[in-house]
Amino acid sequence: MLDIVSPGRVHVEALIAEQHDMGVCDAIEENAQFGTLLNSTQQNAAARLNMRPDLGIHPALRKPSAMTTPHVPKVAGIEPALPAPTHTAESATTAAPADTPPETRPTAVQDRLAGWVSDLTTLHDLTEQLARTRTLEAALQELLRAGASLVGARRGLVVLEPSDGHGPDTTIGFGLGQADIGHIETVPRRALSFGRILDGLPVADVTGDTDVTDGTNGTGTANAVDTANGHERCRACAGGPPAPSGRADGSGCVACGHGHIAQPDIPGEPGLDPRLREVAARLGYAASYAVPLEAGSVGRFGAAVWLYDEPAEPAERQRHLIDRYLAYATEHLARLLELHRQRQTVATLREELLPSRLPRVPGVRLAIRHSSGPLGGGDWYDALPLPDGALGLAVGSVTGSGPGAVAAMGRLRASLRAYAVMEGEDPVAVLSDLELLLRLTEPARSATALFAFAEAPPGVPGGPGVPGGGMGQGGGMGPGAGSGPGTYAGASGLPGRTAARRIVLAGAGHCPPLIIGDRRTEYVETSLSAPLGMLACWEAPSMELRPVPGETLLLYSDGLLRRTGEPMDRAFSRLHAAAAGVPRAARHDPEALTDHLLRTLLPDGLDDPESPEDVVLLAAYFE
Repeated sequence: MLDIVSPGRVHVEALIAEQHDMGVCDAIEENAQFGTLLNSTQQNAAARLNMRPDLGIHPALRKPSAMTTPHVPKVAGIEPALPAPTHTAESATTAAPADTPPETRPTAVQDRLAGWVSDLTTLHDLTEQLARTRTLEAALQELLRAGASLVGARRGLVVLEPSDGHGPDTTIGFGLGQADIGHIETVPRRALSFGRILDGLPVADVTGDTDVTDGTNGTGTANAVDTANGHERCRACAGGPPAPSGRADGSGCVACGHGHIAQPDIPGEPGLDPRLREVAARLGYAASYAVPLEAGSVGRFGAAVWLYDEPAEPAERQRHLIDRYLAYATEHLARLLELHRQRQTVATLREELLPSRLPRVPGVRLAIRHSSGPLGGGDWYDALPLPDGALGLAVGSVTGSGPGAVAAMGRLRASLRAYAVMEGEDPVAVLSDLELLLRLTEPARSATALFAFAEAPPGVPGGPGVPGGGMGQGGGMGPGAGSGPGTYAGASGLPGRTAARRIVLAGAGHCPPLIIGDRRTEYVETSLSAPLGMLACWEAPSMELRPVPGETLLLYSDGLLRRTGEPMDRAFSRLHAAAAGVPRAARHDPEALTDHLLRTLLPDGLDDPESPEDVVLLAAYFE
């Protein structure tokens, strides 16, 4: 057998780079080049022996089988519920020893390559799940869940405190109840890792002094010294670009929020606050790992902390993965934070433009349920006392969404209140004036509206007399007592209570109201008419309704029907069935009645962040 000289020394140390310095494709290309070089050497050796390569060569020259078959199966990453990868943190960052035989070096390359692919797959899955979140609270919960799997923890919490002071300020737990979070908040703030991050306090070492390492911030670049505060600052604090990583111990520069804080052994670490030890023992955690949350658009806006049941801290590879994940997660959270602020602003504006409370009118009990979509819609309602003891009820909707629609809704509602005070007894005139104003001032918008004018009940000062009541016009009991219109006879046949009110209403493209009582549940058939602003001149007749005591008039917006997810005809049927099925005890309580309807029609609740529809439900119970 002829010994063939090795094809040359391949420096695996130069071939394998750090994950953030070298891509997976580069590693694959280098691996392929090594295999090509080895095959070429085998063929040259066979030619020297005057024999074909496929007839057999020296076993030492044969291409390793590891180059043709996968060495490590693909793994899903470091999720606790999945099998752990065969590589270790050291194998992903440390080069193979120099004396490693050439035949085994491709195997080391594949080991690290499999580890990188596993980590990239894990990060891809986690960021994809985060991208599906649409609300700030859901994104924070997903951040805690993903971070716990990356650093190997079981519980955690995130504290939102935007540095610009615009809020929201909140604390959300993962695997922690409200009582547990309350216990943690009893610890002095400067003793908590997230408190130091949010307040920009220096990191204390095990002796309780300020943590000052070699003055290089773990990057070889000297830090500035903050003589005013007495602690070390990194380049970002001194006015330069932030360091790419934190201190060598992983704590980083907490003064600017670019570092992490690890407390690997809370029970055994000297110098810690006694209250922190007590709370940690009560809640059953022995270590913590805190990271800042910041993005270029909003700056530092919070901190996340993960808690370990036993003394531990994340390895270098885990820290690298959580850094990569946070690079995307913080930007996504910043976008949702800005969206949350805008929604809160619109919601506040909407609440200010709607009635702050419902009026108290003799003989009527009112209840309201309303919810705005995530973008803020133009649905509105109103209930206002009118002269002579009358009551005005209105619901409506303006096309569009966002601050513009909310502002238009406020203008429309204010105009209707003015017209109702002047000529409320004629709902058609009120809506005609409203339509003219809308067409002249906002020709690009249209709106729907329903206005009902309820007269004062008989016997109320300023209201009409008692028609055909128990007392005759002369004050004596006549033969027709109790039999006139507007009376309600009791079970004994004696005259009962008079009719609550005479109601005159008119609608412009709005959903018909619903009358609910012990003896009937039916829609009030308003005349068919177009919405306001759709015709050159709006006109529609009014209709009259006389509810008896114990009946409820229900006014609502079409968002209630659309949120059911059914076609409009079926949604109307569902609303009628839900109203007919109201328990008898709830029929005389407008609050209970509206709650029953919402539970029946909207099982997911009134505040659905995924639905763009506004909901208005106004109930008037006549005693």
